[in-house]
Amino acid sequence: MLDHIEFKTTKTPDLKELLEFYDRQHHEITHSIDKLQRMMDNAFCFITAHKDGELIGIARAVTDGIRGYLAECKLDPGFQGPACITRTDGRIEHDTEGIAYEMARLAIEALREYGVERIDAIAYGTEVDFCVELGFKKRPGVVMMELATNIPVPVREMATAVLSK
Repeated sequence: MLDHIEFKTTKTPDLKELLEFYDRQHHEITHSIDKLQRMMDNAFCFITAHKDGELIGIARAVTDGIRGYLAECKLDPGFQGPACITRTDGRIEHDTEGIAYEMARLAIEALREYGVERIDAIAYGTEVDFCVELGFKKRPGVVMMELATNIPVPVREMATAVLSK
């Protein structure tokens, strides 16, 4: 079923092609070429899926050498099947052909071969079921948190006193 899809593991996918893919998915990602290049430079690997020469999916893994992260797995909704609902961001909602599954599997295997001791993923909505199918387990008590980069971290008086000594 996947014989018509070309999968490739790479450190640096084509930047222009990657940006066009994100745009087609209406994915909220920076349009700064410098920041996208930095993202690529800091990724451990990208898995790309092409059909007839067109980029239809990506998976990205990052690692610090001990922990690995399935940082993203996106698939063009046109290849997800009829149960794909939001058709936004390339979020995995229905993977009838197993394209996203294969990309994620290849990224996970690359992390394992590198020797990471644990692999984590953050999932949103329907991506939770997708990650469970890959073997991820929900972590009890874990709360996803986000810090906007335009909001400064408050400086505590005690921290300032300790730092100034």
